[in-house]
Amino acid sequence: MDTMLEALNRGAAEYNIPLSEQQAALLCRFGSALLEKNRVMNLTAITEPDQVALLHFVDSLLLLKEADFRGRRVIDVGCGGGFPGVPIKIGCPETELTLLDSLGKRMRWLSEILPELGVEAECITARAEEEALRRRERYDFAVSRAVARLNVLSELCLPYVKVGGLFLAMKGAAGREEAREAARGIEALGGRIERLQEYSLEGAARIIVAVRKERPTPRPYPRSFAKIKQKPL
Repeated sequence: MDTMLEALNRGAAEYNIPLSEQQAALLCRFGSALLEKNRVMNLTAITEPDQVALLHFVDSLLLLKEADFRGRRVIDVGCGGGFPGVPIKIGCPETELTLLDSLGKRMRWLSEILPELGVEAECITARAEEEALRRRERYDFAVSRAVARLNVLSELCLPYVKVGGLFLAMKGAAGREEAREAARGIEALGGRIERLQEYSLEGAARIIVAVRKERPTPRPYPRSFAKIKQKPL
């Protein structure tokens, strides 16, 4: 845990991310629980404590530099082991967080561990395109990391976002190419690519694509996942 904490504090300082001692300690408790559970369940391919701190925690916390999350309703679509949503909630406790993933085992673990840590979040097991029909345009922000290419991901996430809100997609080096590819489809879904912010983390490119929701998403969207995958917008 000391290695994780040291790497976390170093990364937070490097990227100017405000983090109290209590927040850093809580993130490390979550990281330790994640690695412990990872022995029996596939939660992460990153298993070195310092790399968990940098590639999961600091990477997720970079979103706090892109928007003011205080008092916002946020949904993390395809959250997996809880990223980026859980670090966002710990880094900005005023966020009202919903975690969504289709894998029940992961969501059961999150719904058990988060209350133990005192972290409030709604945990939902559902397919994103199906749950969007029930939670349409309810959230100020949708966030997602490492789920699908942006032309697919946008149709899964933008229906959740209120008009005026943001969809923040976390991408790697291909983020600019994906943004060009997805721009027309994003417009059809009622959004507009507002900006791309690039960071370098451990020598690798990280690109955050910020999409502003300008109009309601038309009712035919989201389509079934088979149709989304077969013919992305």
